[in-house]
Amino acid sequence: MKFNKLFSAALLLTVATLPLTTSCNDYLKEKSESFIGPDQVEDSKEGVDMWVTGVYSNWLDDMFRWSEFPRVLEMDADYISGPDWLFSSLGAGNFQGESALDKMWKGPYNLINDANMAVRYISQMKGVDEAYKNNAIGECYFQEAFAYFLLVRAYGPIPYMAEDVSNSGEFMHSRRPVAEIYDHIIDLLTKASSLMYTRNNSNYKTGHVSAGSAAGLLAKVYATMAAAAMPAGTEVTVRTGAPYVTEDGKKHYRMPTAETFKKTAVEGYENMDAQALYKKAAEWAKKVIDGEYGSYELTAYDDLWKHSHCHDAEMMWGVESTTGDATYCTNVHTYYSGYKKSKGSPFIESGGWIGCTNNWYHLFDDQDYRITKGVRHVWRYYYQEDYNGAFYYPQSWSVKITGMDADGNYVREPDTEYKKTGMNYQYNQSSECLAFTTKYDDVDDDATQYAESFWPFLRYADVLLIYAEAENELGNSAEAMHYLNIVRKRSNATLMETPATKTAMRSTILEERAKEFACEGDRRWDLIRWGIYLQAMNAIGGRDDANINKARTDRNLLYPIPTDEINVNDSINSNNPGWN
Repeated sequence: MKFNKLFSAALLLTVATLPLTTSCNDYLKEKSESFIGPDQVEDSKEGVDMWVTGVYSNWLDDMFRWSEFPRVLEMDADYISGPDWLFSSLGAGNFQGESALDKMWKGPYNLINDANMAVRYISQMKGVDEAYKNNAIGECYFQEAFAYFLLVRAYGPIPYMAEDVSNSGEFMHSRRPVAEIYDHIIDLLTKASSLMYTRNNSNYKTGHVSAGSAAGLLAKVYATMAAAAMPAGTEVTVRTGAPYVTEDGKKHYRMPTAETFKKTAVEGYENMDAQALYKKAAEWAKKVIDGEYGSYELTAYDDLWKHSHCHDAEMMWGVESTTGDATYCTNVHTYYSGYKKSKGSPFIESGGWIGCTNNWYHLFDDQDYRITKGVRHVWRYYYQEDYNGAFYYPQSWSVKITGMDADGNYVREPDTEYKKTGMNYQYNQSSECLAFTTKYDDVDDDATQYAESFWPFLRYADVLLIYAEAENELGNSAEAMHYLNIVRKRSNATLMETPATKTAMRSTILEERAKEFACEGDRRWDLIRWGIYLQAMNAIGGRDDANINKARTDRNLLYPIPTDEINVNDSINSNNPGWN
């Protein structure tokens, strides 16, 4: 495995100065300028904290800092869209032409290397009680496992590193089979779940991962393997289709239609036992639900995306940044919400680019909070100030907002709340008018490009839906529906009755995941594990709402390994199929 040697060498000098990624705070703002080597880190709780902090910091002072994350996880999916200049090669399916994918490979491997080194040094400490050391080691195991989980889903067979480079001296590792990598992930998470504090333990530090995080991720890992191992031909229904219909030369949104896809085999998972894996997924998810690893609950919808609630029990693992820090910052708020001309201004100066499509928006009940509150319906860009303009969404709101139908014909007076503003409302079929999420809106200063953000990688809602999925595949559809409805109830969605078939329930759960985890980097990986990625992408008919190319071929099932890795690592002789 080839690493960025300069980064690795720098880490040896700065391990004590790096901030913790998932924690809110003060020490994110107060970074020491001193430089020390790993052998100089004191044998104490403070020394343990330095090592753990160094591992976590990879997320901000590496992967999220330059905005490659979350784009590399998010932009290649059926329900996500945005401007072509932002989606570029990645969004159009030309993965090898996307420089950001280098970080998708190198970032997790740098993290794995640092986690291995931290475990090695923490294990040697004599002046720290075992519980504290074990918790720290468990946190490192979790981070390492999560990095491998990102990599194996994206690249298939990948190298495994048992030791850090500074100890082994080995930079080159061959790719290992998918099943073997999952064995390592399961081992790491199983150990982490037993080593870490629960979130109810008085020693647990807010913002860190916990035993429950490991158990929840383990359920997700098993469900990923299980779905991928389901037999070819397994049916899944997705509501999809071309974004617009053209009538009399004009484009109008269309309602998505249900299409049933037959699963294709997912390479690397063929010899796995889907039923056995779903039993493990259900087992681990239920342990979390029953509180064996700490108490978890859903946050009320009105609080769910407030930054002050990013450490609620629902948020089991995520990456948090602070405002305005040039090193430990992200562009999450800018990309999804946009920053304003001035604090509190109604006008977006820049950003607010990434959104969801009409097909996604029309999956919801009309009263579902995830679109009534979770989608931006009226917004204004800086260039609309001169003519008192504003955009609106969706197109079907045309009459209530403007008084005219989608063809520009007068129907009636607009609703009072819109008429009294006197604004010139407009809608168009472009990246300017998408279903933009409000998940990342809440910040202290909405006029800064690098506002604080929390990117959730694992929520308790995910554990509930994983449990529902597993129980359905195990033949317990009523149990599955009960837990699905817990998630729906929180969002004021209509509670559902159990569908007549396992296929219908499977499709309902997958659709619920698309609604619940929109703009959280999950959709591509759900389509991949279910073996319906190509069908779902190509069902759009070529171009989406913002004219982004969604046509895909077999080579898009896996990301290409970076070219410089192939060139330097003698243990890797070829790239993934379809990539040079």
